[in-house]
Amino acid sequence: MKFIELTVHTTTEASEIIADIMWNYTNYGVTICDSADIIALQRDKESIYWDYMDDDLTETAPKDVLVKCYVAKEIAEETFKNLMKDIFDAKERSGGCLPFGSLEDTKREVDGDDWIDVWKKHFRPIHLGRIVVVPEWIAYRPLQDEKVVLLDSNMAFGTGEHETTSMCVELMQDYVTPDSVCIDVGCGSGILGICAIKLGAKKAYLTDIDYVAVTSATHNSKLNGTEEKTVVAHSNLLDDADIQGDVMMANITGEILKMLAPSIPKNLKRDGVLILSGIIESRLDMVKSAYEEVGMRVVKERRKGEWFALVLKHKEA
Repeated sequence: MKFIELTVHTTTEASEIIADIMWNYTNYGVTICDSADIIALQRDKESIYWDYMDDDLTETAPKDVLVKCYVAKEIAEETFKNLMKDIFDAKERSGGCLPFGSLEDTKREVDGDDWIDVWKKHFRPIHLGRIVVVPEWIAYRPLQDEKVVLLDSNMAFGTGEHETTSMCVELMQDYVTPDSVCIDVGCGSGILGICAIKLGAKKAYLTDIDYVAVTSATHNSKLNGTEEKTVVAHSNLLDDADIQGDVMMANITGEILKMLAPSIPKNLKRDGVLILSGIIESRLDMVKSAYEEVGMRVVKERRKGEWFALVLKHKEA
């Protein structure tokens, strides 16, 4: 399906108004590109949401705020005519109290559904020890002893391709047993919890603060036939301290791992294993210190590329 992308040059102050007007004319997406958002994040060096940000990022960013929307090609001309009229009407109603900028507009044709097909072409079965992560649209015949995890991960992070995920999956295989209860904090696509069940765990609890991730993890669990052994919850961490894991996994950013350090140990059995991933080198010592302060010790450390993963146990274990 062909779409026309409309880009309107405006200001931070008027960007939300223009975006709201665009939503009246499309169901296919509206985006706001504002370098002021990047500048605000650069000022917040202690943000828990970013481990690294290029300080030169704003040098190449556009000076105008760009608001974009997408409309089917066959109706684009008339739609954009009415849409731009509404924008100029909004500017007039503001009486000059709100800067709208130049309101210059540009248009270009895009292929609306090609990105999904392109993504699918590049996603192939990924071999991680005994686990093979396979896209749900690919027919795969497993070799002896291979455990297949089917994945539809176009909604949430976690395909097995990224170093942080692959290290978790590989490390899990040293610790998951048929008696294991596993907990995945920040489950994303659900890949780690599903892998745990495929490796023989008797129960897996998956938590995430993102509704999209919870939906994706629930879908993927059903896809793999593991839903009866998995519990997917929308939460920061399990609120029930009585639910304790033999193996816990958390593949998140270093700052969030540090923030969760006081909470995670209460859900880990005294002889349990904690696998942390998503850590860049500049955050490694910080994460280690945070967990040492709450009675944990590092028993194994792995590195792939720029990323680190840790295996920890209670100090008395």
